[in-house]
Amino acid sequence: MTRSRHMLGHIYMAAFLVYLFVPLIIMGGAAFNDNRLPSIYPWKGFTWHWFQDLFADRTMWISFLNTIWVALAVVAIAVPLGTAGAILINSVAGRIRGLLYGVMVAPILMPGAVIGISTLLFWNSLGQTTGSDFILFNPGLHLSVLGQVSFIASFVMLLVLARLQSFDPGLEEAAMDLGASNGQVLRRILLPHLYPAIGAGAAIAFFQSIENFNTTLFTRGTQNTLTVYVFSKVRSGITPTINALALLMILATLAAAVIYEIRRRRREQRLAAMERAED
Repeated sequence: MTRSRHMLGHIYMAAFLVYLFVPLIIMGGAAFNDNRLPSIYPWKGFTWHWFQDLFADRTMWISFLNTIWVALAVVAIAVPLGTAGAILINSVAGRIRGLLYGVMVAPILMPGAVIGISTLLFWNSLGQTTGSDFILFNPGLHLSVLGQVSFIASFVMLLVLARLQSFDPGLEEAAMDLGASNGQVLRRILLPHLYPAIGAGAAIAFFQSIENFNTTLFTRGTQNTLTVYVFSKVRSGITPTINALALLMILATLAAAVIYEIRRRRREQRLAAMERAED
């Protein structure tokens, strides 16, 4: 019975890995196929041509840089807002807590197109009401940032709120009894406990922004992000340059994950060595 269970577990793990990685391998392989269509069948020969086209595609790189800047701006705004929202919800009780939670989670449930159109209409109407032609009221990447923050901050809030459930409020009370101010308690006790959730929230906010399409499509104005540019290429005729870019992004992500894991293991080894030295 135990052997059968282990065998089923191995089969499931193998099937899961195949399901996860085979599409990525096929997608990456298309970047080396000398075929104008992004596929590995029929195989027409190995080529670096699509990588050369990728590096020569100035519009794509501008769209890619726009995507990165938007994602960084979303992280800079969504992480503080989501963290503050989680701390606020955790500090209240009763019906007001449920009301606040519902209000802050609601944007996640809204379609991206609705958020994008609402963001555009709100800022346009605000500009018309004030009679101002200030650039803030016009469509552009800044509106894409504001539109994305309106729901991505909710993801950060959920992660930080989950982390807060393991926090001992007695630590705050003890610190204040010893003369610590509210700011010191926040900086030295609460935030260090929340750093793992804040880091995870920042990563999720970054990648949620990069992959966002619907909200960005309605708010970007005349500027492109990578998802919008890829969508336009799909309509006009996509080539394996998209596969080449995706492959480079995957390799960069894997490299970052490997570097993080190596640093984590080295840190654990140093801590273990320090504990053995103390013993």
